[in-house]
Amino acid sequence: MANTFGQLFRITTWGESHGGGVGVVVDGCPPKLKLTEADIQPDLDRRRPGQSKIVTPRKESDTVQILSGTFEGQTLGTPISMWVKNEDIRPEAYSEMATKFRPSHADYTYIAKYGIRNWQGGGRTSARETIGRVAAGAIAKKILRERFGVEVLSYVKQVQRIEAEVDYQTVKVKDIESNIVRCPDAKAADKMIRLIEKMRKAGDSVGGIVEGVARNVPAGWGEPVFDRLEADLAKAMLSLPASKGFDIGSGFDSILLTGTQHNDLFRMKGGKVRTLTNRSGGIQGGISNGESIYFRVAFKPVATVMHEQDTVDSQYRNTTLKGRGRHDPCVLPRAVPMVEAMTALVLVDHALRQKAQCG
Repeated sequence: MANTFGQLFRITTWGESHGGGVGVVVDGCPPKLKLTEADIQPDLDRRRPGQSKIVTPRKESDTVQILSGTFEGQTLGTPISMWVKNEDIRPEAYSEMATKFRPSHADYTYIAKYGIRNWQGGGRTSARETIGRVAAGAIAKKILRERFGVEVLSYVKQVQRIEAEVDYQTVKVKDIESNIVRCPDAKAADKMIRLIEKMRKAGDSVGGIVEGVARNVPAGWGEPVFDRLEADLAKAMLSLPASKGFDIGSGFDSILLTGTQHNDLFRMKGGKVRTLTNRSGGIQGGISNGESIYFRVAFKPVATVMHEQDTVDSQYRNTTLKGRGRHDPCVLPRAVPMVEAMTALVLVDHALRQKAQCG
């Protein structure tokens, strides 16, 4: 099973939704980085369930423990293992799912592949797997910030048809964290919250878009062919639960422009090569060009809805199933730290690869 991500900065996540806990092993972290649980916990708090009225009510503290890889508050250069205990487990809420495949979940595909599955909350397919990613991403963000001056952030850009107006070049973390939906446009955020609450009360769900940004990325990170920086970002984002689409820079809207209109023209500014526009999204030829990297990730509506729907059981007979358990009516507010984590993991890996190859 492909549970490992990255080349020089590698992470391996482990654990199931209603098992004893979930976690991650980080290999390749440089030594002498100051690191304690206090550096990890804030991002896990942003990801955890039960944090507001528009997310799943499952109550988990998601308290992280660093089990290895540090000594006297610094990294050793050895594998860093981190663990979060599952506290509010209720596997009995999923007993009917033991013999029935939930529509649009991975229940049937896991059986098709492995012939066995953990049906308690989805097991390995649950979004609780992302705890390991977010914990590892917090380390990656710290390295990027302290050793390379790179800032990584993301925010909710759109919920269904409600789109926010946000300047990716100037948006601040305090504005993103100023409301429970994590949208820095206050007017749009109010509308988004009302829509998500409406969906929750109706037993339904809704999707949208998270926009990711990396600022102050130096020119030269990335690879020119198979490991293009945008290709690795795309793989990272599409590996997240409920993600269905990725575009970067001008993205799909680029088809509406001519080459003359779309080109990012070069000019010298402050002794550096800069572009007058940034339709490339900070990456050209698979390599960062020194401009801000920005992209969008589309997340589908949550698959579990509290309505009876057609499905098939484990004996391959037609039946019906009504959603049960505790679920997000919209993944977007909690997906924000996940997008940041995966962005940071891609960038720190390429930063180390650039240093290894080119000095």
